[in-house]
Amino acid sequence: MAASTPHPLALEPGSDSDDLHAAPTAGWRGITQRPWWPWLTRGLALAFFAVVAWLIVRQARTVDWPAVGQALQALPVSVLAIAGALALASHCTYGTFDLIGRHCTGHRLSRPATLGIAMTSYPFTLNLGSLIGGVGVRYRLYERRGVDNGTIGQVVGTSIVTNWVGYLLLAAVLPWLWQPPALAGWAAEPWQWRAGGALIGCLPMAYVALCALRAGRALRLRGLEFPLPHWPVALWQVAVSAANWMLMGAALWTVLQGQVSYPAALATVQLGAVAGLILRVPAGLGVLEAVGVALLASGMAGALGQDKVLAALLAYRALYYFLPLVLAAIAFGVAELRWRQGGDAATAQSTK
Repeated sequence: MAASTPHPLALEPGSDSDDLHAAPTAGWRGITQRPWWPWLTRGLALAFFAVVAWLIVRQARTVDWPAVGQALQALPVSVLAIAGALALASHCTYGTFDLIGRHCTGHRLSRPATLGIAMTSYPFTLNLGSLIGGVGVRYRLYERRGVDNGTIGQVVGTSIVTNWVGYLLLAAVLPWLWQPPALAGWAAEPWQWRAGGALIGCLPMAYVALCALRAGRALRLRGLEFPLPHWPVALWQVAVSAANWMLMGAALWTVLQGQVSYPAALATVQLGAVAGLILRVPAGLGVLEAVGVALLASGMAGALGQDKVLAALLAYRALYYFLPLVLAAIAFGVAELRWRQGGDAATAQSTK
C-alpha cells in the first residue's frame, strides 16, 4: 500500500502550532476578516445601487409614455406569439436543471414531477426572489412528495450552479461579439472587455475540471456536502444553462423585431439579471428597463427610440415574468388543494 501524502498544513516536527492557525487568515480570507471589509462591500453595493437608481430616474423622466403605449399596441401578434414560445422553451429548459439535481442526488421522485416542481418555482423566483421561489415554493413542493430537506438543498444548490456556469460562459463570449455603448461618459476599450471575459470564462472551465478531478465524489466544505457530477454531466450543465440564457435573449430580440443585434439583446438580459440580483428588486422592476434603454437605445445611436425599446422590454416582462407567474400560482394552488384533500381523505380513513 502506498504511503499517504501528508496534508500541506500538517505540522512538521518542531513547527509552531500558532503558525498553523494563522495560515488560514492570510491572503483573501484574511482580507475579508478586516474591520473595513464590510464597509467596503456595502459601499460598493450602495454605489452600484445609486448608479442604477440614477439610470431608472433619468430614463423615467425622459420617456414619452403615450408613445410607449402606442408602440406596445403596434407589436404584431405573431411577434408576441413567437416570443411567448421562446419564453416557454426557456422555462422548460430551466426545469431540466432540477433533473440534473435528481441525477446527482439520486432521489426517487419521477422526472415529470421533478420538472413540474422546477417550472412552478421558477416564476416565483423571477418575480418574488429566490427566498420565496427557489427556497420556499421549491422546498414545499418537494417536501410534500417525501423528499428530505438535505436532498432538497442539494437539488437547489445544483440548480443554482447550473444556472450560473452557462451565464459565465456566455459572459466570456459576448465581448468578442458586442461592444457596449458609452454610459455616463464612461467606456472601456474592446481589449479590456475581452480580457475580463477571458477571466470570467475560466470559472466554468474550472468547474468542469473540478468535476473531472473529483470523478463523482461529493465536495465537502465546513461540514457541508455538495454533490458533484461526472465531467460529462458538468459539460451538460454548462450547455443547457447557456441554452436557457440564449433563449431568454432570443425572446427579447424577437419582441425588438430584430432591430438590434442578438448579442445586444442577450447582453441586456444578462446585465439586467445581475443588476436585479444585486439590488434585490422584486422581478427587477425598473432595473431591466433602465439597463435595456441605456444599452439598446444608446447603442443604436437613435435608430431605435426609447419608446420602442421600452415597449419591447415591457412586452418581454409580461411574457417571461408575469404570465408564467399567473400559471405557476394556479399550479401551486392546485397542488396544495390536492395535497390537502389527500390528507383529509387519509385522516378520515384512519378514523374509521
